[in-house]
Amino acid sequence: MPTIDYQKIAKEIRKKILKMMYEARTAHVSSCLSCVDILTVLYFKILKMDSKNPLAENRDRFILSKGHAVAALYAILSKSGFFPEEVLETYCRNGEKLPGHSTRDTVPGIEVSTGSLGHGLSMGVGLALAAKKDGKDYRTFVLISDGECEIGSTWEAALFSSHHKLDNLIAIVDHNKLQAFGRVEDILNLKPLNEKWKSFGWAVREIDGHDFSEIERVLSEIPYEKGKPNVVIAHTIKGKGVSFMEDKFEWHYLSLTKKQYEQALKELS
Repeated sequence: MPTIDYQKIAKEIRKKILKMMYEARTAHVSSCLSCVDILTVLYFKILKMDSKNPLAENRDRFILSKGHAVAALYAILSKSGFFPEEVLETYCRNGEKLPGHSTRDTVPGIEVSTGSLGHGLSMGVGLALAAKKDGKDYRTFVLISDGECEIGSTWEAALFSSHHKLDNLIAIVDHNKLQAFGRVEDILNLKPLNEKWKSFGWAVREIDGHDFSEIERVLSEIPYEKGKPNVVIAHTIKGKGVSFMEDKFEWHYLSLTKKQYEQALKELS
């Protein structure tokens, strides 16, 4: 079992996300909740980063390709000490530091601007290739949505990565099986997703994206095969932790009412 109390941290992060998004009256809350457990293990165990020196040359890089879920990353970065918690109160307010999509040069810890889906992995490939060419040992982690696996640029990046033997690159698929207009399998079926990645030359692992022990174990074993980029297919639940949001695609768009916010907090408590 993990020695870090991931469950406690993740519950706190979910509460922060709900508060930020309720007060800002913004959408994409369920997209944030599905990846909280993955982010919690990454930032409190796996990533080699120093919040006091966020631009250290040999730091691990993390890219949230599904940039619409940036509220989850803001909450994690704040909890990790990258910036004060009170900054979260500025989320999605005009002229403030925390826009609704991941944007570079806003707060420490945001490596690149994302939100146009399908771009994050390509940027991660560039960082990983630069590390190889410069003889650096930092790793690049990219969290992508399963909907992004329908996009051509994702597979171009996948081909390039295996060709250049980027075993310092780790893609994590937040496989919650829902996207903006419905279920992934109904819009563009990805099955068998693991075999597709394997055929593109990647070393593949599949996990329960809400099982902290499993997340920690698999992310601690990187690289899986020398000379191959790594992909973790994490099976998750959109809206995880809030009963009326779980596996409901409409929460990609909806914002919380006061009653719903209070109910969600009660469930998390």
